[in-house]
Amino acid sequence: MNIELAKKSDLLDLIHIDQAVIGNDHRAALIDKSIHDRCCLVCKIEGKSAGFLLSNNQFFEHWFISLVIVHPDCRKRGIARELFTAFEEMADGNKIFSSTNKSHSIMHHLFLSLGYEKSGFIDNLDEGDPEIIYVKKRKEKDL
Repeated sequence: MNIELAKKSDLLDLIHIDQAVIGNDHRAALIDKSIHDRCCLVCKIEGKSAGFLLSNNQFFEHWFISLVIVHPDCRKRGIARELFTAFEEMADGNKIFSSTNKSHSIMHHLFLSLGYEKSGFIDNLDEGDPEIIYVKKRKEKDL
């Protein structure tokens, strides 16, 4: 398993992974922009893209992991965990935020196992399924 900054040459693979999960390519421009902004990590297994993470540092001037997608054929191999860990090693600042729907129990478990804590919620993004915000506070020695 290899985690690296995604390159333009990874774009089509990442769009295909996203399509395999959500059924369309409406996030293609977002993925492209994230690659251009150097805010996209890709996980490759034997040279083939298996998952990716998008981030930005515009959440009240803190890092926010906005999307983690793992190809359905590659799940349960620790890819999401490795993407989070690699991102945390690269990111500066004393807080990292992310979120998931209340109904997404797998992600809640992952956040808690990685040391994130619940920080609030947002209603009305997905009707009847609030978005739960998580934060990981880092100590100076971790930065």
